[in-house]
Order: sequence, then C-alpha cells, then structure tokens
Amino acid sequence: KMAAGAAAVAAAGLWSEVHRCGQNGDFARALKSVNKILQINKDDVTALQCKVVCLIQNGNFKEALGVINTHTKVLTSDVIAFEKAYCEYRLNRIESALKTIQSASQQTDKLKELYGQVLYRLERYDDCLAAYRDLIRNSQDEYEEERKTNLSAVVAAQSTWEKVVPEDLGLREATYELCYNSACALIGQGKLNEAMKKLQKAEELCRQSLSEDSDVTEEDIGAELAIIHGQMAYIMQLQGRTEDALQLYNQIIKLKPTDVGLLAVIANNIITINKDQNVFDSKKKVKLTNAEGVEHKLSKKQLQAIEFNKALLAMYTNQADQCRKLSANLQSQSPEHLLPVLIQAAQLCREKQHAKAIGLLQDFAEQHPANAAEIKLTMAQLKIAQGSVTKACMILRSIEELKHKPGMVSALVTMYSHEEDIDSAIEVFTQAIQWYQQHQASQIRGANPKSPVHLSLIREAANFKLKHGRKKEAISDLEELWKQNPKDVHTLAQLISAYSLVDPEKAKVLSKHLPSSDTMSLKVDVDALENSHGATYVRKKAGKLTGDNQQKEQGQGEVKKKKKKKKGKLPKNYDPKVTPDPERWLPMRERSYYRGRKKGKKKDQVGKGTQGSTTTGSSELDASRTASSPPTSPRPGSGTAVSVTSNVIPPRHQKPAGAPAAKKKQQQKKKKGAKGGW
Repeated sequence: KMAAGAAAVAAAGLWSEVHRCGQNGDFARALKSVNKILQINKDDVTALQCKVVCLIQNGNFKEALGVINTHTKVLTSDVIAFEKAYCEYRLNRIESALKTIQSASQQTDKLKELYGQVLYRLERYDDCLAAYRDLIRNSQDEYEEERKTNLSAVVAAQSTWEKVVPEDLGLREATYELCYNSACALIGQGKLNEAMKKLQKAEELCRQSLSEDSDVTEEDIGAELAIIHGQMAYIMQLQGRTEDALQLYNQIIKLKPTDVGLLAVIANNIITINKDQNVFDSKKKVKLTNAEGVEHKLSKKQLQAIEFNKALLAMYTNQADQCRKLSANLQSQSPEHLLPVLIQAAQLCREKQHAKAIGLLQDFAEQHPANAAEIKLTMAQLKIAQGSVTKACMILRSIEELKHKPGMVSALVTMYSHEEDIDSAIEVFTQAIQWYQQHQASQIRGANPKSPVHLSLIREAANFKLKHGRKKEAISDLEELWKQNPKDVHTLAQLISAYSLVDPEKAKVLSKHLPSSDTMSLKVDVDALENSHGATYVRKKAGKLTGDNQQKEQGQGEVKKKKKKKKGKLPKNYDPKVTPDPERWLPMRERSYYRGRKKGKKKDQVGKGTQGSTTTGSSELDASRTASSPPTSPRPGSGTAVSVTSNVIPPRHQKPAGAPAAKKKQQQKKKKGAKGGW
C-alpha cells in the first residue's frame, strides 16, 4: 500500500510537469515526463495519447505512428483516429490517411479539416470543394481565413488542371494568399494580363504584411515572394517574353528557396525555354527536379510534364538508351498518352530508322483509335520527309474527322498538285463538297445549303479546274454557284469567261444577265482622285485651249518625240589620225604586250648580308646589260603567281604593298638635310 501510494504521488507530480511543459510548448521535456508515467503504468491511455501528441509536435511522425500501431488494443480508432490520420498524411501515406478518416465513428471538426487536405492531395477537387464549403458554413472560429484560402486554392487547381471555369466565390482578397490563388485561376482561363495584375497586388500585400513584423528580414521577404515571382515569370514565358522570364527564374534560383517543389517547377520551365539549345545548362537544372520530396509537392500533371522533358533532354543530348527508358516508363504509366510514343518515334528518326518509327506510330494508332488523328498527322509528316508525298496523302485522307476540313483539303490539293496528280486533287474537292452536302443539316449552321464553307469549296474547285484546263468541269461548278446566288456578278463573269473558251454563243447569252454600265458606275470623283496624295499622274491645270493649241494637243498623240542621243565622251589624248589599240578593252594584265610591273631599283638590295659582300651576281649589277635586258617579272598565268583565294593568313606585321617606295621617300627627305654621305 505504501509503494502504491508513493507511485500515485510520483505520477501526480509528473502529470503536473507534463501540464506545465505543454503550456510552455516544451514538448521534448514533456515527453520525458510522459515516459516516466508509462514506466509506472504502461497501458495508461491518457499517457499514451500525450506521448503521441508530443512526438507529433516534435516532428517524429514515424515514431508516433509506431506507438499507435503497437497499442491498438488501448488506442482504438475512436480515441486516436485524428492523430493516426495526421501522421499518415505527414508521412505522405495519403490513401491510408483517407481510410483512417473514413473508418472513424465520429467525424470531428479536426477530422473534417484533415479530410479536406487529404482530398486536395488526392486531386479529388470536387469532393474537396464540397468539404471546405461545409466547414466554412458550420464553423465559427479564428481559422475562417485559412479555410477560405484553401477553398480558393481548390478553385484555382480546378481551373488549372481540369480546365473548369471557376465560379465566383465572393471572397474578399484581403490577403496575398487569396490574391495569389485568384491569379492562378485566371492563368488557367488564359487571362494572363489580369493574372499579372493580381500577382502584383499579391506582392504588394505580402510586403506590407511581412514588413509589420520587425523580426522578418529582407531575405525572409524575398523567400516568401519567390513563389509569386515564379508565377510572374511563368506568365512572361506564356506571353513569349522568354528573356524576361529566364532572368526572373534565375534570380529565384539564386535565392535558394527551401521549397523543392518551386525549384523543380522553375528548373523545368528553364529547360523548356532552352529546348535543344544550351543543353549543358539544362542538364544542370534537371538535377533540381530530382530532389527528394518533389513527388509529394507537385500534381500528377506537373510530375508527368517534368518526366516528358527529361526524355526530350536525353534525346537532344544523344542519350538514346536513356531516352528510350524514360519514354517506355511514361508509356507504361499512361498507355493512352501521345507524347511517349511521339518521343520514341522522334528518337528512331534521329537514328535514321524512319520505317521503324512509322511502324511504331501505326501500331499505336490501331490500339488507340481516339488518338489516331494526331498520330497519322505525324506519320504523314515522316512520309513527306522521306519524299513519299503520295503515301502521305493516302494517310491524311484516312483521317475521317479531318479529311473534309478546308485546311486539310487545301493541303491535299497542294501536295497532289506538286506531284502533278490533278485527278486526285479534283477527287479531294469532290469528296469534301459531297460531305458538306450530306452533313449540312447536323453540322454546318443548321440546314443551310448555302453555307460559306460549302460554297467556298465549290469556288476553289472551279478555280483549280480552270487553272488546269478542266473547263467543262469548272463550268459545272460555276453554274452551281450562280444557281445558289444569281446576283453574284463575280461568279457570272467567271462563268462567261469559261464559256467563251468552250461555247461562245452560250457566253453571249449569259452576258445579257450582266448589269448595265450605268448601274455599275462607281461614282468616283476623278478630280479628287487625281489630286490625292497617292496619285502618280496629276493633270496640269490650264485654261481653255484655243483652236491652234487644241489641234497641237490632238496631234501630240500621233507624233512621238525623238530622243536625243548623247555624244560619247572621248579621252583627252585622243588622236583621230592614230588607230585605236584593238586590245584597249582588255585588262592590262591580259594584253599581249604586257610585261609585268617594273621592279624597284637595285639600291634596295645594297647593304644586305655581311659587310663587303653582294647578294646578287655581277652580271645583274652590270648597267649595260640591264638596259637591254627584258624585265624579269613573271608573266600572267605563270606558276609563280599567288592565288587571290588563298587561305593563308598573312602575319599581322607584314608590310603592305608599296611599303618600300614609301620608305624610299622618307629616306630622300632625310638626305636633303644631311651634310655627309657614306
């Protein structure tokens, strides 16, 4: 009895210590006291609950979950449901947390709050929205602002990832978090200018909010603003301002924010700007996307986009095996997605395996008919690259949902024309026109046979047939157009022009339907037109012409003025008695009497070598022989001439042509003032 009493007294003292430490926030010390209580009574439910709470407050979620799981008989789901679900949530075991919450017998407010967070992480945005609305409606405490922020985050996620038009929640954007979430929702709708204004407002509110706290430094403010600036840079990137975006992205990276999710997104966006350029920078940035915990910070679509870019980067850096491995993993995760198979096909094309790439795309199109159109467009592009234009046309014509579209018709007609297959081009026009005639009621602005698309195709077909000499077929199309709109003068004129080549009598009959010249007058003020700024001819203003002048004016149209021939200029030393040189039109080097340029005087060669010696033979210094000898310069075309297109780069200090002569002049000037010689 005495021992039991002493234990009770000790336990009471320990509980007091636990209570005091809990109020002071000293959970590490409180945990020590709780452990001492559990030594006295290991199955004390309250002590076990306190131990779990202390471990959670100290961030030891795994240990706390271990305590819960080892004492399941004492700590039942009704007692510890929230703590267990919270530990699972913080350990990123989201599915387990959801099961724990749903298995709880009583849904407390704390569990409902956690339930909303779990649904958001699972990307079940509709259920999450309903959960937060219920919380806001039925809660009255100091956390109302946080719940509204979470609600706006859900709406932003729906707009961004599910392309749902967000509803107006009527929230007053008094905090920078609400402004930021509103901007994200606007980005999802493509309203980039409005989103940028919201982000600027969010930045202003953030600075105001944090500057009120004296303990917050400028670095802390910069770190908090990093996510806002990151979104601003993303908007710049979408607007095509890639240089500004890149500069802002790099500024954020230099701040070294602790949010690994933010760094991963920024690194991925920089890689998309670099594309196939600056791959070394991209290889550095891709390391940021592999940081620990990134997969728990980003949405599934963000993670998927990062993996796609990793595969593309591997392709651009010629890492073929890595590219195939990454794209194969992506395809196994999302078998119906287009990008993995397109990346694989692109890699095969880089390896010059076009046939294998087309086969891969063909297999995917057969397995996934819903995505066949995009795949077949790629196959057609590969066929065109190989020069198989006709096969590309066959692939394009097999796309049922696109083959009648005006753009596709235009492309097919152009390609067939390039191959000079006019019959196939006309067949494309005919099939498209027939399709619109059959599907008019259901797809083209109601049951209107005079649809602009339908009529424009007929007109284009007629023009094409006229261009390629198919006049009778063109006449049939033009008659159909004129029948649809008898007031169309342009069509009637085309029809008359076509008949004039085939049946002139019919053309005369149809010409009676043309409006008279009086009804077609354009009512143009000729004087105003001639005096306008863009007129190339301005009529001279003059008085009334007299009889003689009038006859002159009338005669001017018949008599043409003779142009005066300019006399050719003769050279100054021209002598009419001397016969001109017949080779005067040839360049000097190509004339028969050209003997090359004269060399400089032998004076330049004197003084070279050792004292008292000469560099040339005595015969060369003989003045009598030099006078009668022919010049020694190489003739044009000889082997000693230097090519103008030589790739040899001359030394930087090489003397320019004519340098010796310049030097000679300088020496002569100096000698004038000299008193003695050598």
